[in-house]
This record gives sequence, C-alpha cells and structure tokens, in this order.
Amino acid sequence: MGSGEIAFGVLGPVTAWDGAGDAINLKGPRHRAVLARLIVANRRVVPVSLLVDDLWAADPPAGAAGAVRTFVAALRRALEPSRPPRTPARLLVTEGPGYALRAGPEAVDSWRFSRTVTAAPPDEEGLGVLTEALGWWRGPAYAEFADEPWARAERSRLAELRLHAVERQAEARLALGLAAEAVPDLDAHVTEHPWREDAWRLLALALYRTGRQGDALAVLRRARTLLVEQLGVDPGPSLRRLETDILHQERHLDGTDSAARVWARTAAAYDRTVASGARARLESTVGLLRNLAVTGGTGLEAARAHRVAAIAAAEELGDAELTARVIGAYDVPAIWTRSDDPAQAGQVVAAAERTLALLPPGVHEAARARLLATVALESRGTDASSAAREAEEIARRMDDPGLLAFALNGVFMQSFSRAGLASRRDGIGAELVALSARHGLVTYEVLGHLIRLQALGALADFPGADEHASAADRLAERHELPLVGVFTSWYRALRLADSPPAAEAAYRVAAAGLAGAGMPGLERGLLPLALLCLRVRHSLPVLDEGDWGPYEPWARPLVLLSRHRRGEAAEALRRVPEPPRDLLFEALWCLTARAAVALEDRATMERAYAALLPADGELAGAGSGLLTLGPVAGHLADLELR
Repeated sequence: MGSGEIAFGVLGPVTAWDGAGDAINLKGPRHRAVLARLIVANRRVVPVSLLVDDLWAADPPAGAAGAVRTFVAALRRALEPSRPPRTPARLLVTEGPGYALRAGPEAVDSWRFSRTVTAAPPDEEGLGVLTEALGWWRGPAYAEFADEPWARAERSRLAELRLHAVERQAEARLALGLAAEAVPDLDAHVTEHPWREDAWRLLALALYRTGRQGDALAVLRRARTLLVEQLGVDPGPSLRRLETDILHQERHLDGTDSAARVWARTAAAYDRTVASGARARLESTVGLLRNLAVTGGTGLEAARAHRVAAIAAAEELGDAELTARVIGAYDVPAIWTRSDDPAQAGQVVAAAERTLALLPPGVHEAARARLLATVALESRGTDASSAAREAEEIARRMDDPGLLAFALNGVFMQSFSRAGLASRRDGIGAELVALSARHGLVTYEVLGHLIRLQALGALADFPGADEHASAADRLAERHELPLVGVFTSWYRALRLADSPPAAEAAYRVAAAGLAGAGMPGLERGLLPLALLCLRVRHSLPVLDEGDWGPYEPWARPLVLLSRHRRGEAAEALRRVPEPPRDLLFEALWCLTARAAVALEDRATMERAYAALLPADGELAGAGSGLLTLGPVAGHLADLELR
C-alpha cells in the first residue's frame, strides 16, 4: 500500500483508514454495508438495484434507490474529504447502472491477503510473508455482516483461505526444521477445525520430528475418531499412509535434505558445464517446467509464464525444429476444459501453428504430432478437432506410447462437439489408463482415471466412478501430484448431492482447496455455480452467491426470477449465449431450460430441448465430475410438458 493511500479492512469489522493510519468515520451500518458490498465485488460494478436488494433483502422501502445514492455520497465525502465539488470521485465511482470501488490492489486487506497467500514460496521468506499476512486478521471477515447472504460466499472463501495459510505456514516451518514451533499452532488449529485432514497430517508429522512418536500416533487416532464421529468418513489415504510410515519409522519422515543436496550439486554442475547460450538449456527448461506444472499453485502459474518465454526465445533463434521440441515437450496432462489464461493459450497456439508451417513436409512427424496435440489442448472450448485427429493418426502410425497419450489428451479436449458424448470420453479414458499402466506414464494414467470418473458420473455409474477416484488418489499420493486431490474432493462433494446441507458443506471445503491451486479457469465462479445447481435440483431458493465468474449469464435469469423480477429475468434470458462446448455444456443448458420454462419462453425451450436431447440418458453436469442437476431426461420432460 502506497504512502498516503486510503486503506480498507474487512478481515474483521469493516473499516477504513486514511493515509496517516487513522480510522475514517464510515457513518452508519448501511453505509458500511454499501462499502463492504463493493469490496466483495472486487472492483466490479454493482448495480443500484442489486445494492437495494442486498441491503433490504426482500422488502426494500419506497425510495430505497435514493437512499443508496445518499449513502454513497456520504461515503465519498468521508473517503475523499479534499475532493473539490462537482469533480468525479476517484475511489467510489459511478459507472453504468451502479457503483464500483476502484481501490488499488494493495489497499484492501482481503485482496492483499488472497494474493499474498497464493504467491508465498515454501521457504524462509514465505514463512515470514505468511506470518505477516495472518497477522492482518482482526476477527472474522466482514464480522458485522455474518448473516448477510451477499457476504456469505466471500466470508467462507476468506475463512477457508486463512485455514489454508495456517497450514502452509506449518509446512514452511517443517521444511525449515522448525517442527517444535509448528506444534502449538497446529494443535489449536485441529481442535477448532477437526475436518482439516491436512492439518492432522502436519501435526502428527511435526510431533514425530520432535521425537514424540507416541503422541504422533495418538493424534492420528484422535483424527480418525473425530472424522468418523463428526463427518461419518474414514481418514483419507494421506493420513493412513502417514500412520503406516510412522509405525515403520520410514526415513523420509525425518525431513532429511539428501534430495536437496543432490539437486543443488546437479544444478551447479549443469551451470558449470552447459554454456549459458546453449540451445540445450531451452529444452532442459521445458522439462523442468513440465515437472513444475504438476505441483500446482505458484508452480503451475510460473510454469505457464516461463513456458511462453521459452517458446519466444526458441522462435528468436529461427530454428523451427528446436521450437517444435520446446513447444511439444510441455506435455502436461489437462482435464479441465476452460483455459486458465486464454490470452496465453492463444500465444502458444499461434506459435505452434507458425512452427507447423515451417517444418518440412513428410519429416519430423513426431514433432508435428506434438504441435498438433498442443493446438488441440490449448484450443479448449473452441474447435480444433482436425488437429486432434491428425495428431492421433500420426501417434498410432508411429506406435509411440508417450506421443499417443499426449494426442489422446487432445482428442479428449476436443470431444465436446455436442451433448451426450460421455461414452466416447469413457473410451478415451479407458485407453489412457491401459496404455499408461503398460508404459509407466503415471500422469497420463491419472488423467485416464479422472476422465473415466467424469464419464461414468455422467452415465450414473457411481460405483465405477468411485473406483477411479480412489485409483487417482492412490497414484497422486505415491507420485506427489497434489492437483489430483482438487478434482477428487469436488467429486466427493458431488456424491453428496442428494443431501443439500452435506453437499454444500463439502463444496465449500472443496472450494477452499482451490485457493492457491493455480487454476483460475476452474476456480472462478465454480462454487456459486455448484451451489446454484444443488438448489435448482432440489427446488430450493436460489441465492446470489457473489462472483459468478464466467457463468453469470446462465445464473442471472434464475437469480432474477427468485427475486420476482420477471421482466428483467426475461431480458437476461434473451441475452444468454449458447454454452461453450465443454464439460459444463449440459449443465448450463439445463439452467437455461429451467429459466425458459419458468418464463414460458418457447423459442429458448425448443433450442434447449434440441441441444439436450442427445444426452437423454445422462446426468446433467455430472460429466464434469464436480456438480450435477440430475437426469437430463427430467429436464427434457419439463420442456416437453410446457
């Protein structure tokens, strides 16, 4: 935060401080509510009509919109007391139909906290950063608005992110040999939050490393009892494995740094031996980035950024074959069909297509296949099916298992041309599992299990999907693939969809696991969408959960209908685009269908019916492995009956 800049605090009671650090008088509770609601919006515009609904729930008084404008005017005077009359506000601005808070990224403690926790490295610097960030909390987030529906999702997200930060702080202490320092905080942490399995794991490991093997085993027994009694679930594989390892006193539990020494010596030898300008460095870099990507979090984000830089460096050398190897070597399996960074993906696709045009025809077939598979993968959500088919044909012709696995990932990413293709994707997943198991391609074996989990969920074969979830978890634990748990935890929340309270709690825990995972294409808007699907499926009241992300157009008509604003809902429905061809295609069409039926919009009902009919025998949305709206057949029946 720059000197003299206004600061805002929501990690506790909502407050603001002037440039000298003195508290600003924010007037009454509704003034603070307006400010808090704008902070929740994270610099986006909040229409006056939505502010009215949020401040007065279902019973706004006459003149409520005027009252909101009065509150805003008072806040502007408090936040910018020196602003000359009739000059535009700089902080609380008017834009279109509403207002936005244009504070800097460092000016709001919750924004700063989210960014800091996500970026903190797992070292001494990261420990200091996390400790400082946790000190910014003054109480529960948005403390005086705990009961407000508009604050619920953000309060939940921040609370879960804080718990995640406490656990990352403990991990950093363990990595630095400070196990004894980690024990007190972790002990308090698991007492308050007994469902946090990773916290139990860290506490047991910290106790073991301080020579307290008996206490470590007692903690694991305590965890088992609490998980069974309070949640009705057995401990996950990581806790079970840790108990076994402690009983056998496995050497890796001691945190020895032999691997670190080997890494440091090898890296130093490479630096001494390979010239700084050698082209081999570029290819070696991509290999490192591929391994970095599967670690998730900041590793995945860094891998994406450095990958583009490596491609640009290769292109500058003017060697098409080298560029093809640099692009094609990044064969990181991909399961989610929405890009984390569309602009960056576009850069990669453009570079791959330029390189394809430069490769001599008839030679370098493996490199060509890898470039084509890259185009298919990075073009997720758009049609690149011809590139996927050509990559697969070359890979089968060359009988190269690794190349075929990469190509099949591209085929999977391009298998969403219409609804109802779960069986086809199940076949892709089955081939990936078998191929990868035969040839030791662990990450693609995991991908195959996740694809089958999704496909079998869509086909309502949950026993089969459960087996693939467990297989993916086992491989992830054995080979240190933390991102796998993100998908299996969401799948297990989906499995509770018949019980809305249990499912909602599980979804919120799963969403917390996404914080810092480095997958914004998956994370943004997913929790509100999952909760919307849960409520629609069970005919429960629809709530506005805050940031709908890319799913806002499909959620908005139902949110407006829940507020009895049929005219606005009908207009929003007319603006709804066709869903992207991806894992949520059927789910978004079902939401559109539900709004169309309620509004008796015959044209949209007919479009929804035609789009969903090929998936008549599937569960809507379950093919994502994350959420479901129940049988597609039920939605088709509603469309037919009206």
